[in-house]
Amino acid sequence: MLLITNALVVDGSGAPGFHADVAVDDGRIVAIGNDLPAASRTIDADGLVLSPGFIDMHSHSDLQILVNPDHMAKVSQGVTLEVLGQDGLSFAPIDNPTRAAVRRQIAGWNGEPDDFDFSWSTVGGYLDRLDRGIACNAAYLVPQGTLRMMVVGTSNRPATADELARMRSLLADGLREGAVGMSSGLTYTPGMFASTDELVELCEVVTAYGGYYAPHQRSYGKGALEAYGEMIEVARRAGCALHLTHAVMNFAPNAGRGADLVELIDKGLASGIDITTDTYPYLPGATTLSAILPSWAAEGGPDALLARLRDPVARERITYELEQVGTDGCHGCVVEWETIEIGGVRNPSLSAAVGSTVAALAQRAGTAPADVFYDLLLQDDLATSILQHVGHEENVRTIMQHRSHTGGSDGILVGGKPHPRAWGTFPRYLAHYVRELGVLDLPDCIHHLTGRPARRLRLPDRGLIREGYAADLVLFDPTTIQDTATFEDPRQQPTGIPYVLVNGTLVIDDTHRTNTLPGHSIRRSP
Repeated sequence: MLLITNALVVDGSGAPGFHADVAVDDGRIVAIGNDLPAASRTIDADGLVLSPGFIDMHSHSDLQILVNPDHMAKVSQGVTLEVLGQDGLSFAPIDNPTRAAVRRQIAGWNGEPDDFDFSWSTVGGYLDRLDRGIACNAAYLVPQGTLRMMVVGTSNRPATADELARMRSLLADGLREGAVGMSSGLTYTPGMFASTDELVELCEVVTAYGGYYAPHQRSYGKGALEAYGEMIEVARRAGCALHLTHAVMNFAPNAGRGADLVELIDKGLASGIDITTDTYPYLPGATTLSAILPSWAAEGGPDALLARLRDPVARERITYELEQVGTDGCHGCVVEWETIEIGGVRNPSLSAAVGSTVAALAQRAGTAPADVFYDLLLQDDLATSILQHVGHEENVRTIMQHRSHTGGSDGILVGGKPHPRAWGTFPRYLAHYVRELGVLDLPDCIHHLTGRPARRLRLPDRGLIREGYAADLVLFDPTTIQDTATFEDPRQQPTGIPYVLVNGTLVIDDTHRTNTLPGHSIRRSP
């Protein structure tokens, strides 16, 4: 048994903290009180806050949680559960041709691990693979774009009745096997080719199994509010719980419009729709370089896209749409090359580009930014990842204060200079937005990061510090907790988090990673 003494317990409910001892045994919280009996090990938590483990509602660790099992990026910041299968593209359910295409399309999110055991094809198989041992717990969303790729292909056309029935069947299988809902990536092909009606039909299946819908919507730039409105309408028509993932208002047209999004969400909540959100506490976003292309350029899959990038006529059309019109891949906004920073490449010969913007690379090379863009995509086989410096601080603060809000890192773990949110999201909330700015108070922020997301996930025994609950716990010093990951040096362990427990086992002990893999899949409650 482990005994944590003298802690300030902030229990995840939003209530004020209280001083108590907490006993942990066999993976569970077995007692909360004062003067508890001695245990085989005692941690004196005087001066520390004890909170439930943080829940990362939007994570891209789908492969990296298996490839690099120490998973320091997440467990060192107190994450004890993350939700995978995001943005409509992931690896279950899947067949062999689709797996090859998805691996290429999202190599900038997950890397291309060599000799990796892709032995599963179903959601249940993937969750079983996680159950062989991972650093923290993981839940999974069925990716709508992967479903469409398997069944409809990569063309921009409506699904037939038979194809829609097949997608609904695959989705139901995944939910029965334990997925907590469905995700979409509606600025990514081929998921973006689904109509509103098609999404409603799929979300009706999610509703039947008590899951939730987590869309990356059609725009976070021009027309963002209309895109949010479409997702709320999908939820209304399908009777489905809705989780607006990375709920941002980005790009120049949305400066100062966070309050407009909050008003829209409030109207949806008032009408009876179950809505939650997540955000990361940073201004830049991150995605793949190819994502900003117009969707027509990616029809037919990666090989067809690469052929168009070599075609002078197609390139001229793409450049015009990027620089003069605005593409659906770039959220309807004209591209600003000075805002697009290269975050990672797969081709080692391109490593010098990492950390520079496309505009800066073009200036150094004495060429047009669009030519740099095409050269990178072709030479890196579409695997380049980027940071997009398009956020607004006022919007970030407004949205994070809303009663629907939870935390999600949207963290990408691969690349030379990935976004620091992968290593810093949760301590940054507590350091910058609680201690330094006072945007949130401590109990409320911890509720955002623990109890509220656990409720969205319908977890009966996580997200709160209660007797009988799973011992997913974090001990941190509220005066010193700090994200140290930066855009220049993003892979940095935060400070002020000396202890983290996953299912009652210490994965961080006195700031050091232990040789343990106590995490497992978290499957949808029946």
